[in-house]
Amino acid sequence: MSNSSGAVTDRRQGPELDRAAGRSTLGPEGEAAVATLLRLCGEAPDRAGLAETPRRVAETLAALTSGYGQDLDAILRGAIFEERYDEMVLVKDIELYSLCEHHLLPFHGVVHVAYIPRGRIVGLGTLPRVVEVFARRLQVQERLTTEIAETLQRYLEPRGVAVVIEASQLCMSMRGVAQRGSRTVTSCMTGIFRQDPRTRGELLSLIRPTAGP
Repeated sequence: MSNSSGAVTDRRQGPELDRAAGRSTLGPEGEAAVATLLRLCGEAPDRAGLAETPRRVAETLAALTSGYGQDLDAILRGAIFEERYDEMVLVKDIELYSLCEHHLLPFHGVVHVAYIPRGRIVGLGTLPRVVEVFARRLQVQERLTTEIAETLQRYLEPRGVAVVIEASQLCMSMRGVAQRGSRTVTSCMTGIFRQDPRTRGELLSLIRPTAGP
């Protein structure tokens, strides 16, 4: 859905906030669902070690999916400034934690975000916040990479945006093929990063500089 300025606003509802406890929650239905899963696994949800587990899991899932309720307009609107700077801006090694939508297992790693301004810059602390909005949803790494890049391209209208994610997928290391230690790298590049090999090469050299002798 688009607002009057043309920016796309995500209207999906996030977890509710338990005002008394001061934390996000999936509510009694979420806790009941976790208790049901524990029973289906052969456990007794009311035994001493598990008595608080449904509440803890419901709160954890609410926190890990809180991105659905975040307002990108509110995050970005007051953080964009007019500035004549026109060289590359790179924030690298932004910590990433998200949930794979296929198995609800975590993937984690780092995100590198770069853009080349065209008269507008964004507060550097805002870039990790944009990453977190999309990371705190059920995700696949490929879509997460594209969502971050397309959002910055839309709001900043720069000469180009580049997003590179390096992450370890627990659904690969804990189950199935059990590829421990493998990492998945995805990228999304727009504008000059996509069109100009020299600009793309400069970015990659800054992300992973060549080691000296």
